Amino acid sequence: MSKLMQALFVCFAMMLLPSVSCAATAGTQAQTETTAEAVMQQFNDDDEVSPQRKIDTQRKHQILFMMGIALLVLLLTTGILGISMVFFDKDVFLAHMIFAGLSLTLAAAHAATSIAWFWPY
Repeated sequence: MSKLMQALFVCFAMMLLPSVSCAATAGTQAQTETTAEAVMQQFNDDDEVSPQRKIDTQRKHQILFMMGIALLVLLLTTGILGISMVFFDKDVFLAHMIFAGLSLTLAAAHAATSIAWFWPY
């Protein structure tokens, strides 16, 4: 009988859990919005960056350009490996997948860096 009571308690607790969490988040939503605005305001203030850490716009463009060149090289290598697998029956699947993963990682880093540096353009 105690296992039945435990199972009923667990079911009852799982049914009440969403309503309790919704009630808890509704009260703090206004506070969260003001806190989020304060956090974003700190990121928008460029005056507080020390001169040693500040990167000028030309250097940012150079870094993104080098990342773009490396990304193009990785993409071309991935494509060449894929073509050599399909048309020439080469066993380069592992290298193809490694270069595809590196391409995807560098593409995500390139996108994140450009958004972080040049948002809202």
